[in-house]
This record gives sequence, C-alpha cells and structure tokens, in this order.
Amino acid sequence: MDGENAIKKAYESILQHDFERAIAWFERAIALDPHCAAYHYKLSITFARSNKLDKAIGHAAQAVRLEPEDEHYSFHLQHLQARKLILHAERLFEEQDERLWLAVALLQQAVELDPLAIEAFLLLGIAYYRLEEYSSAVKAVKELLKLDPQHAIGKRLLKDYDLKWKQYMNKG
Repeated sequence: MDGENAIKKAYESILQHDFERAIAWFERAIALDPHCAAYHYKLSITFARSNKLDKAIGHAAQAVRLEPEDEHYSFHLQHLQARKLILHAERLFEEQDERLWLAVALLQQAVELDPLAIEAFLLLGIAYYRLEEYSSAVKAVKELLKLDPQHAIGKRLLKDYDLKWKQYMNKG
C-alpha cells in the first residue's frame, strides 16, 4: 500500500465518523512517506477535530517545516497556536483577577497569530471589562463585531460596556 491509498482509507474512516481509525490511516501514510507535508497537514486537521491540540500543532509544524512556502500550512499552524493560547487564557478566567492580565497577554498573542479569532476578541473584551479597562473592552468587542456583525453576545456586551465606559468618563 502507498501513502495515497492510506489517505483514501483515512477519508473513508472520516466519512464513517471513525476518527481514531482515520488517525491511524494518516499515521500509516506518514510512515510510508514521512516527507509529505500534505499528510502531516491532514493528520493535524484530524487531531484538531479530535481535540488533540498538541499533536495537531506538532504535525502542523512539521508540514510547515517540510513546505515553508505553503501559506495554508502556515495559517493552519498559527490558527492552532492561537487556539491553544485561547484555551490557556480561558483557564485563567477561573482564577483570581490578578491572573487576568496574563489572560489578556495570551489573548493578544492569539489575535496576532489569528486575526479572525472571534473567541479571542470576545474573551479579551470580557477580561478588560473585569479589569475595569472599559475603553479597551469596548475596542475588543468592536473588533469582534467587525468579524461577526450579528454576534448576539458581542452586540449585548458592546451596549453594556459602552454604557459603563460613559459612566466611568462622567465620574472623572
């Protein structure tokens, strides 16, 4: 069996919603042709869909190493790295508010890696609001709404945060 046949088997497994079997077939394709960036990329996508983010990032990075000029591979890697930063930041929300500044730093990194990361802008807005940085909270939610003008939570938060910002400014 060659790599392409293993890839076909992987896609058949995906169509049957057997992602573990698909992963095994993608890994077989890579074993047959370890220098094929596309195989690493495809496995990375399947790992990401299976919430195995570290493995997904590893294979995405390998695809980029093998074909650094391929923008799809680079964007995919950046998207996964941003997702990991967002997940880390989310965990910080459950801790003391002093940790929110670290969450803000992680979320800023995430939006630099993936400027389309709606969830990062949402969390950034919430973090800034909790830190009483109302102007920054409004700005983050406005960025979210540029990406998704119909985002219901974003629209509600913008209204609330804008009101809080105005109240804050009138106190001074």
